[in-house]
Amino acid sequence: MMSSTLKRMADYKKLKPFILKWEGDFSNHPKDKGGATNKGITIATFRSVFGKDKTVADLKNMTDSEWDYIFKKYFWDRWQADKIVCQSVANILVDWVWASGKYGITIPQELLSVQPDGIVGVQTLTALNNQNSKEFFDKVKKRRLEYCLRIVKNDTKQKVFLQGWQNRINAIKFCQ
Repeated sequence: MMSSTLKRMADYKKLKPFILKWEGDFSNHPKDKGGATNKGITIATFRSVFGKDKTVADLKNMTDSEWDYIFKKYFWDRWQADKIVCQSVANILVDWVWASGKYGITIPQELLSVQPDGIVGVQTLTALNNQNSKEFFDKVKKRRLEYCLRIVKNDTKQKVFLQGWQNRINAIKFCQ
């Protein structure tokens, strides 16, 4: 029999619809540093997972199960999000690593006052799960918005994406 004090942990299936809604289908915007992408998966990520010989056509024809595999293993699991007690916090953190790679881990680690090494381990998870979830969520959201402004300040060609980035971040809501 399960204990009534057992905490529910975050579930990647709850974040998937959000990611897919914001990513859309195939894109190859000339100013997007990720190059060709399908449902948010860059050609570089696709090749790193399925082989260097994979083409843009292969990326365009990526299956739902291939997408799901990449999302779960390389983004959700990178944050060990199954061990995060608050779904909203898991969502904003995994979405950040999805959008910004290691910075989606190192900057939150700085906010947690743990070594910002880009590796989520026991120390990071313990610090995270001991935070006030709402307060930490708000800090992360604020920091993500600042991060986007810094990207544009450092490379004005990226301004074309700023409103979309801000809209996406603001669409992530805290729900407890």
